[in-house]
Amino acid sequence: MRRWLLVLTAATTALVLAALLVPLALLTRTHAAERATAEATARAQYVASGAGAVLGTGAAESFVDGANSASGPATSVILADGRVLGAPARVSDAVRLARRGRAFTYAAPDGGRLVLVPVQGPREGTAVVQVALTKGQLYEGMLASWLILAGIGLGLVLVGLLIADRLGARLVGSARRLAGVAERLSDGDLTARAAPSGPPELQLVAAELNHLAARIDDLLTAERENAADLAHRLRTPMAALRLDAEGLRDPAEGERITASAAALEQQVDEVIRRARKPLRTRPERSDLARVARERAAFWLPLAEDQGRELTVSTGGVGLWVAVAEDDLGAALDALIGNVLDHTPQGTAFRVMAGPGPQGSVRLEVADEGPGFGGAAPERGASGAGSTGLGLDIVRRTAKEAGGRCAVDGAGGARVTLFFPRTAQMFPRTAQN
Repeated sequence: MRRWLLVLTAATTALVLAALLVPLALLTRTHAAERATAEATARAQYVASGAGAVLGTGAAESFVDGANSASGPATSVILADGRVLGAPARVSDAVRLARRGRAFTYAAPDGGRLVLVPVQGPREGTAVVQVALTKGQLYEGMLASWLILAGIGLGLVLVGLLIADRLGARLVGSARRLAGVAERLSDGDLTARAAPSGPPELQLVAAELNHLAARIDDLLTAERENAADLAHRLRTPMAALRLDAEGLRDPAEGERITASAAALEQQVDEVIRRARKPLRTRPERSDLARVARERAAFWLPLAEDQGRELTVSTGGVGLWVAVAEDDLGAALDALIGNVLDHTPQGTAFRVMAGPGPQGSVRLEVADEGPGFGGAAPERGASGAGSTGLGLDIVRRTAKEAGGRCAVDGAGGARVTLFFPRTAQMFPRTAQN
């Protein structure tokens, strides 16, 4: 924007100056010619007045030679008998016309000018004083005038560019500050606000951006509170489930159900805490290999209870990805839960984590069941009576980390997540 403003200013200023300076340059040229012609006419009249008194005497030639100079125009006196005093000259039709008593000026073929003034001698008849201006003498001083005009024009262009640059810097600075605030908002920093600056239009945009940020903050706060309230409502059925488990006759079965209810209650508490926690302004880091082993170990008892063989392969440690540990665990739980819920008991499945293509990190959950039986379900759509949100959570987790999700439902379901590999820790920031 700043560059285009400079180009527009330079073009506009150049056009305006061209419209003004070109006629002024032509006027300067005309003025130089008129000034030189006036000086030549004055010279011719001076020579004519002096030569009239000395014609026919020996002093005439000395007088005319004294009127000539090395840098001045050539001055000649053409006598009636054709003889020439002073600078060389020839008898032309213009000279013959001047002998009839008419003084005039005319343009010479070489671009100069000739000034002719008749003078009546006492005995020699009518002589003609001729002052010849060359083209250079006619327009002498014009180049300096043009250079001055060009310097003035260049100075005006530079001043215009300087003003445009300052104005452009102000506009660009205001626009960049607005872009910075918008970027902070997109990163989750809902406290970011724009300071109105620049022209009224940008100030209006800043005010509307601040209003939008405040509105988004209010909506997200209300949404988090609603989610927390909904999660809190689950405490009552969870308490009832725990009481029912304590009343079972089989202590082992009651203990197992109580433990499951406690784990579910912990998940509900985690949902409430996460719902009320402000948005993170930057992603966390987690070790994909460690999370995969921990979640597989969590689900292993249920898999064994259903007669399933669970294979875990993590390919070592240090598979760091830019995903929060609880988000990564939730995605893995959704994938393993889908296997346990939607495949026949006894169906084997595997969890694998390791390096992926082009420096990425890969997480894969695959089973030996019937597959999806067509396209993978979309958000909110499921053919097995569920909410259809599991795979959508998985896709969103990968997308928010800059990765992708690949689903293959032929010959058993296989869901593969690819994450960009990242460093283990964020760089520490300076503490005051």
